Amino acid sequence: MGTPDFSVPALEALVTAGHDVVCVYCQPPRPAGRGKKERPTPVHARALDLGLTVRHPVSLKGATPQAEFAALGADVAVVVAYGLILPRAVLDAPKQGCLNIHASLLPRWRGAAPIHRAIMAGDTETGISIMQMEEGLDTGPVLMREATPITPEETTDQLHDRLSAMGARLIVDTLAQLEHLVAQPQSDVGVSYAHKIDKAEARVDWTQAADRVDRHIRGLSPFPGAWTEQDGARLKLLASRVVQGEGPPGTVLDDTLTVACGQGAVRLLRLQRPGKAAQDTETFLRGHPVPRGTKL
Repeated sequence: MGTPDFSVPALEALVTAGHDVVCVYCQPPRPAGRGKKERPTPVHARALDLGLTVRHPVSLKGATPQAEFAALGADVAVVVAYGLILPRAVLDAPKQGCLNIHASLLPRWRGAAPIHRAIMAGDTETGISIMQMEEGLDTGPVLMREATPITPEETTDQLHDRLSAMGARLIVDTLAQLEHLVAQPQSDVGVSYAHKIDKAEARVDWTQAADRVDRHIRGLSPFPGAWTEQDGARLKLLASRVVQGEGPPGTVLDDTLTVACGQGAVRLLRLQRPGKAAQDTETFLRGHPVPRGTKL
C-alpha cells in the first residue's frame, strides 16, 4: 500500500525477495500535465509493469472496500506513504497486521513530512522505522529501525532517495525475521510532529541567521521549493551552503551569489526561474546576471 516515488523501491524489493504480492493499493490516478490527462501514480505504474493486481479506492471507510481487502487473505500489509487512513477493520485484516515504513526515528517526526522537517530543524541524524500500525498517528510499536547521518549540504530530494532505498532493504529484513521480532513501544519522550509542508512557508526570510536560511532552502528542495524575488520575478532556490559574509539581509555580496542573512551569509548553489530548468549558479549567472548589491 503506497503511492509516490518513495514507495516504489519497497514494492520492487518485496517482489525481488520472492514475496507473493497479492494486491497493490495506491491512490487513484490524478489529472496531470497540460492536457490534464489522468496519470497513474508511480506505484500504480510500477505495479502494472510487474504484472500485479492494482486497486485504487478513493476511501477504505466503507464496508465494501473493507470486505474486498479482507478477502485477499494477506499475511501482512506493507504500508509506505499510502496517503489514506486505514480504518480498524483494515488494520486487523492481515494475519500479522499492517507494517509501516516511516522515514524518521520514531517518536521524532511523526506525521506527513518527516524528511523535510528533519532537515529544516537542523537534525544531524534520521533514519527508518518499521512500525506495527495502530489507529494513532504513527504511534505504533517499532519492530526495526536504522539510523543514518544527515550530511551538511543534503537536500530533501537527496535524503528522500537514500531513505527510500533504506526502507526497502529494512522491510525485507523485517519480514524475514518477523516471527522472532518483538515490537518495542515508542517512548513518550522526544515526540515531535512533521506537519505537512504549506506552500505559504516557502518564502525565504533573509533576516534569519544563515544556518536557518540554509536549512530552509535545503529542506524544501525540490518541492515546494524555497523562493525569493529579484525585481519582482520569483527565483526558486534549490541548494545552498553557509559561508562567511555580512551585509543588509537579502543583499547579494559578490559575483557568486553569496547573499547576506540576519547573521552570516549563504551561497546559492542551484536556482530555477519560472518556466525554466533548474541550473547551477555558474550556468544561471551566464544567462541571468545578478549584480553585486542586488537586493533579494
